[in-house]
Amino acid sequence: MAEPPVHLVGLSHKTAPVGVRECVAVSGERRSLLLAELRDEADEAVLVSTCNRSELYLARPRRDPVAIYADRLGRFQAHLYRKRGAAALAHLFRVAAGLDSQVVGEAQILGQVREALMAARRARATGPLLEQAFQRALWVGKRARSETAIGIGAVSVAYAAVDLARSVFGDLAGRTALVLGAGEMAELVLTHLRELGVSRIHVLNRTRARAERLAARFGGEACGMEDLPRALAQADIVIASAAAPHPVVRAERVRRVLARRRRPLFLIDIGLPRNVEPGVGRLAGAYLYDLDALETVVARNLESRRAELPRVERIVGEGVADYLEWYAGHRAKDRIRRVQEAIEGLYREELDRLFRGPLAGLGPGERAAVARRLRRALAKAEHTLILLAKDERTAEGLERYLPAR
Repeated sequence: MAEPPVHLVGLSHKTAPVGVRECVAVSGERRSLLLAELRDEADEAVLVSTCNRSELYLARPRRDPVAIYADRLGRFQAHLYRKRGAAALAHLFRVAAGLDSQVVGEAQILGQVREALMAARRARATGPLLEQAFQRALWVGKRARSETAIGIGAVSVAYAAVDLARSVFGDLAGRTALVLGAGEMAELVLTHLRELGVSRIHVLNRTRARAERLAARFGGEACGMEDLPRALAQADIVIASAAAPHPVVRAERVRRVLARRRRPLFLIDIGLPRNVEPGVGRLAGAYLYDLDALETVVARNLESRRAELPRVERIVGEGVADYLEWYAGHRAKDRIRRVQEAIEGLYREELDRLFRGPLAGLGPGERAAVARRLRRALAKAEHTLILLAKDERTAEGLERYLPAR
C-alpha cells in the first residue's frame, strides 16, 4: 500500500530543553501568519504548538521539510525529529492519545490538537490529507480515553506542578499560593490548589479584570502587576503560567523579597516563554522548577498507567490502518478524476484538430454526429483506464501517463 505524502518535522520535551522550546512556540496571530506563508511551501500545513512540542505537519511539501521548519521556525536541527507517511500518522495519533505527553494520559493535548486543526482551517492551509489525519487523531484520542484507563487520574502539567509543590511541603493546607496568569492553565492550577487545601490564593494578571473574574471563582484575591512585590512577599508557592513574551518575575525583585523574609520561596514556572528569570534559581532561599523539572512527577504517573499503554497503542494502530484504507480510496478517486480529465482534454483537442483540418467543411449536424462517435470511442478507453486506476497493482504504471496533480 502506498505511503501517504504526509510529513512531520518537530521537536518536543523529549528532544529539546525548555529554552529551545520557548524559541519555537507559536500562537495567535503569529501562527495565523505562519500558516498563511506555509501555503507556498506545501499543499497543506498544520502546526501543533504547545509548551512541550512544536510540530509541523505538511502534505506534499515542495522542498525539504526540515529546511521549511528551519526557515520558518528556527534552526534547531540537532533537536528535530522527522517522520513521513504511516510513521508520521502514528506519531500524531500517539500525541492525541496522550502517549507522547510529558504527563502520559493528560487530556489537555486533545484540545490543543483540535485547536491546531481549527487554526489551519481558518488560515485555509489544510486540505483532505491533513483534515483526515487530524480528524482521525481526535477520534483516536477520544477512544483512548473512553475505552482504556489511560485517562483515569491522568494529570495535566498544571496538576504535576501542584503535585510537585505538595511533595515539597507535605501538606498544602495553610499555605499561600500566587498564580501568575488567568488563562486555561491558570484555571487548572487553581482547581488543583483548592482540591489540595491551599488556604489563600492570589491571582495576578496583566489585565486585572481577568484576574478578578478568575479569583472570584476560587475565593482568591486578584492582583495587578503593581501588586507583584507584595504578592511575592506573602506567597509560599508561586506557579507561573502567564502568556507573557518576557519574564514577569525578575531575579533582582525576588532577591529583595527574600532579604525581608525568613522562609524560602518555592516557584514553579510552567509558562512558555518562561515567566521566571532563570537566575532566580541561583538565589539562596529560592527554589525554582521549570517544565523540564516535572519529569520526576511524570515518571511516577507513567508507572501507574503502564498497563494501559498496549491497549492505547492498539487503538493507534487501528487509526493508522483506517487512514491508509481511506487514502487508498482517495488515491483511486484522484487517479480516476485525472483519467477523466485526460480523456476530456484529448476529446476536445481531437475535435478541434478535425474541425480545423480535414473535417473543416462539415455542417453543424455532421459535426455533432462526429463528436458523438468520438465520445463513444473514447468512453471505451476511459472505462479500461478507470479499471486500471482502481487497481493498486497497475496504478503505479498508469501514474506516469496522467497529468500532474
